[in-house]
Amino acid sequence: MTKPETHFDAIIIGAGAAGLFCAARAGQRGRRVALIDHAEKLGEKIRISGGGRCNFTNLHTTAANFLSRNPHFCRSALARYTPQDFIGLVRRHGIGFHEKTLGQLFCDESSQQIIDMLIDECRDGNVRMIHPAVVNTVSRDDRFRVATSAGEFVASNVVIATGGLSIPATGATGFGYEIAKQFDVPVTPLRAGLVPLALDAPELERYGMLSGVAFDTTARSEATDVAFNEAALLTHKGLSGPAVLQISSYWKAGETVQLDLLPGVDAADWLSDARSRNISFAKALAEKVPTRLADAWANAHAPERGAKALPQWTRAELDSVAAQLNAWSLKPSGTLGYKKAEVTLGGVDTKALSQQTMMARSVPGLHFIGEVVDVTGWLGGYNFQWAWASGAACADAL
Repeated sequence: MTKPETHFDAIIIGAGAAGLFCAARAGQRGRRVALIDHAEKLGEKIRISGGGRCNFTNLHTTAANFLSRNPHFCRSALARYTPQDFIGLVRRHGIGFHEKTLGQLFCDESSQQIIDMLIDECRDGNVRMIHPAVVNTVSRDDRFRVATSAGEFVASNVVIATGGLSIPATGATGFGYEIAKQFDVPVTPLRAGLVPLALDAPELERYGMLSGVAFDTTARSEATDVAFNEAALLTHKGLSGPAVLQISSYWKAGETVQLDLLPGVDAADWLSDARSRNISFAKALAEKVPTRLADAWANAHAPERGAKALPQWTRAELDSVAAQLNAWSLKPSGTLGYKKAEVTLGGVDTKALSQQTMMARSVPGLHFIGEVVDVTGWLGGYNFQWAWASGAACADAL
């Protein structure tokens, strides 16, 4: 009986999007690769993404769609492995897909197709898949030694692809950050990103009963010029929906968020027109937003709690309400945390990594890819494209 191989060119820890893709690409380049994961079922975050259809990339991906202390770091990898490259792979596997909105590509059928594709690619690269296996220690002398519940494995390269802290129900842990710290590779501060925002009691008293009401908006945060034109959703805890998830990555504690209830419309002009039609403010607003929201918002912001007829409003009242309509200001009390977050902001400091190879400058052979790195994309397939691009950059350098 042949003894299982324990010596490899590269050991990749974490079989999510970045890890699976990196392993497959390196294996197909002729590298001896072991892929280790603690889960029984691989790619759980892939499986649940995009409502089960996996928003696997975005046609409009650029470095401007990512947050990082060094916004230029991701440029090299993104330029060398593009959305069109991944689309080509998806097509070769016969997976049907469609563009939903804003360049977001989804599988026609199931996200499991992407997982199966990546596993098939790993098999084509003769990648040894070791799971479920818990990694106990990673040490380094002349080479790296990875001690696991399935035995010890040795390699000249170790790739950390263990993701971030978001969605712990999928098995997410802080393992990658711990390994970075063990080898004195700096990690920037971490926080939840693409996450619903909580409102405090007074705001919930006004709007909490509107849970489930969605509306189109332009969302902004106090400290950035970035704006997102998408849907927002009121919940029993606060705010969610694509526009809010997007702006949450820029929002910081203590700041306000502004929601434009009339995106693309000058509220002052619109109010003047509504005033000439001699209808109530709530009735006019209900032509633009859901009736329940219009009634609650009029009660909270319009003169005399919405009871005053529009023709009787003063110029000062018109100007005040118009300003609030185009910039409804809310001060979140916090986020709903990693449990509800789609990504982790922050991570392994890009200053410590080579943008060409994703290797730690101070630790030859130690690489970091995917979400564990301080590169975080917008909602809409960008984080998957970073997984593919950073995985490709690393695989091609191994």
